[in-house]
Amino acid sequence: MNTTNAELEWLEKDGHHIVESGSDDFPALLLQIPNPPERLFVVGNLDALHLPSLAIVGSRNPTRGGEQNAYEFAKHLGGSGFCIVSGLAEGIDAAAHRGALDGKAMTVAFLGHGIDRIYPAVNADLAGTIAQQGALCSEFPLGTPPRRENFPQRNRLISGLCIGTLVVEAAKRSGSLISARLAAEQGREIFAIPGSIHNPMSRGCHQLIRQGAKLVESAADIVSELGPLVQHLLQTTDAKATPPTDQFDNDHDYQLLLNALGFDPISPDELVEISGLTIDQVSSMLLILELEEKIEAQNGGRYSRLQE
Repeated sequence: MNTTNAELEWLEKDGHHIVESGSDDFPALLLQIPNPPERLFVVGNLDALHLPSLAIVGSRNPTRGGEQNAYEFAKHLGGSGFCIVSGLAEGIDAAAHRGALDGKAMTVAFLGHGIDRIYPAVNADLAGTIAQQGALCSEFPLGTPPRRENFPQRNRLISGLCIGTLVVEAAKRSGSLISARLAAEQGREIFAIPGSIHNPMSRGCHQLIRQGAKLVESAADIVSELGPLVQHLLQTTDAKATPPTDQFDNDHDYQLLLNALGFDPISPDELVEISGLTIDQVSSMLLILELEEKIEAQNGGRYSRLQE
């Protein structure tokens, strides 16, 4: 595809990328969806597009409890090795991005407009932080304004990049239900958090659960459900393959991490400091060790060993 002068000038800035659908940097999962984008404009770390990812979506006007759930689920799931994907909107999206960032995890924001602008403007600082600790992505040409019809189109990429989508709070006519429907059509897992029968922002989630979405009460429910899919994904991509349970002893990095872990809970940041591994390595490896039942997630995003 031809690159315009404006795009060439944009590409000169640090961390700016245009990823064509035929390149190695293009996310493999997006190639599996109907009508994949021909290219992606990306600001940030391309590695974020290749991690096991979970979408967290919901209302732009959530309850305080819904916003807190989005933040806490994102922080825990990010600490378990997932990249958190959302759409940079106010409300649930922004809370999910912030939870991932505070959990030192990767997060990706798909935009419904050209990547050279930020909407809503109130999230400009958040977008800058995401670009430093993850990636901003858009399929729309530079200069494209945030038109209403762009956002449902954008939603297919949010669900398409992920192995699962969590709907935190949604009214019956919420755009988040579009993301859930697209996720189902793409063969991805759908999760929903139940709420009060008197809360109109829970009715969309209740509708999804009636239609077969998995009811979740904690982030651990999602980790348990997606574990086999994550292992398959790690084994069939360029990411480091999951060592079989009986081969952890032969993997130097895993031994560094296991030696740093004790039976008293410890945070990922402390593990980074002790082991010398990067936060991305630690997050992914903690997820694998949790799935192999060698460690256990504790309150506050901490971990402890289950066995010698």
